[in-house]
Amino acid sequence: MRIPTLVLAVALAAPTVAEEAPGTRLGRAGVDLVFETVGHRFTLPTPDWLTPAERLSPDLAALVEHTSYADAGQGFVEFFPLGQSIDTWSTTYAARATLLPDRSLDDYRRATMAGYRQICADDAIGFFNFGVETESFFPALGMVCGAYRDTGRLAGQGEVMVAVFRKSAKGIAMVYQEWKGPAFDPSDLATWPVDSATFEARAAELQAGVRFEQIVP
Repeated sequence: MRIPTLVLAVALAAPTVAEEAPGTRLGRAGVDLVFETVGHRFTLPTPDWLTPAERLSPDLAALVEHTSYADAGQGFVEFFPLGQSIDTWSTTYAARATLLPDRSLDDYRRATMAGYRQICADDAIGFFNFGVETESFFPALGMVCGAYRDTGRLAGQGEVMVAVFRKSAKGIAMVYQEWKGPAFDPSDLATWPVDSATFEARAAELQAGVRFEQIVP
């Protein structure tokens, strides 16, 4: 009876947020995470590497490593499994908001793709959409990088990534997850650093669950 009771308690809880880095707030709204920065609120699915019970914990911040930052024009939060960091991660999950009201979702996606092309080997990178883009639907972006260009710290490694993009009247946002491991063959799903079922499920969860809105005083 403990888990159903916890589910009910979390589902009925009002949104709660706590101060993080200056200009950011992180908390929960029902079963989701809430991140507030630069006058906007993200509603986010919880990290998928946690167990079902952990994903329902009201003190989820204690179950992950995380960092946040904000300045006058942007803010972000990034999550890692316990014991991992920006230098040691095998998976990372992040949300970023930027106050660029005139930027289009397509432009942001193109810039994201260009950024990954700079760090990945030319013969080991590919992009794809999770669905067909329409006037009312902007699909999640998938990226496969079988090997980094780096000959130093990242040598011999690669990654896969999924990102969703959102827009408000005053800002634009990206929410993404990456999985990193030894260099692999992009055409062979069995060699990827995450299994295809987990990758596709997370893409669907982010596409359906991420919300980005201005905070109205």
